[in-house]
Amino acid sequence: MFNPRDIIEILASNVKQTKSPFGIPKFMANTWFKDVNLPKKGEYLLFTGLMYQFTPFIEKSTQYLEKYEGTKMAGVLKYAKYIPAYLSGIGLAMMTSGKGKKDAGQTLKNISSLLQKSNVDFCYRPDLDNYSGILLYDMGDQKGFVAHAKKVAEKLKKAGIKKIITVDPHTAYALKELFPKYTGINFEVKPYFELLDLETKDLGLTVTIHDPCFFGRYLEVSGIPRKVLTNLGISTSEIRNQGEFTSCCGGPAESISPSLSNEIMEKRAKELEEPGKPIIAYCPICLGNLKKSGANVEDLSTLLVRNI
Repeated sequence: MFNPRDIIEILASNVKQTKSPFGIPKFMANTWFKDVNLPKKGEYLLFTGLMYQFTPFIEKSTQYLEKYEGTKMAGVLKYAKYIPAYLSGIGLAMMTSGKGKKDAGQTLKNISSLLQKSNVDFCYRPDLDNYSGILLYDMGDQKGFVAHAKKVAEKLKKAGIKKIITVDPHTAYALKELFPKYTGINFEVKPYFELLDLETKDLGLTVTIHDPCFFGRYLEVSGIPRKVLTNLGISTSEIRNQGEFTSCCGGPAESISPSLSNEIMEKRAKELEEPGKPIIAYCPICLGNLKKSGANVEDLSTLLVRNI
């Protein structure tokens, strides 16, 4: 296990310098929208929080953490905070595969397509789409989180944004629960699947859903994706730990201890594989971590786009 303080200080330094926990400049991470014709004005702002965009970089950085965990080199990590964030971020971006970046972007294109097919009046403004700071909060750096969250919230408020569509549970929780509490700025926040209105079908498929902690336990919206799937004739397997009682995928622990993260992930993957059906995730962290286990898993948006 790495020293949690070392990890927190690196993340906090990166966010302060680049607004990204990994030091990746936004122009390198957020490119998915460039070949998609999305409106600049609408009732809702599509706010990705850059979480899907970060997943290939998380995967690459975790590979290095796994390599050095438990070795003498683990202690060197504390010096990483002295490296300029942009320098380390650009290096990480250059080492990350193009396929991973493309796959992450495709998920966001899928979500945009689903919203358009549902006739949702939304827009996308890349200049307003920023990281929420949620990882700082999760790691215990409340002061750093609040400072960052205020900047993000104030920029949205200044732009006249009142209604927001989120695409991942971490950003949804940050904007819906934490921003009002710590910044005093409120938005109407809805996860994208809550706004979907897709044509009824009878596909006769069955899948097993992995509910992310923030959507299942804290925001209690895990029933909504199931209703969307039911409308398409897709049933869901019953497993012991689901909905409000879901189990963690292990992803949130990977920056502190990849070995512990893998242990939790293997246990959860075994639970999800028990019904013998394809597994559906609707969180980028969960999706990436469960894929590492070799599980047959895909994102909710991928399943929906393929079957509408």
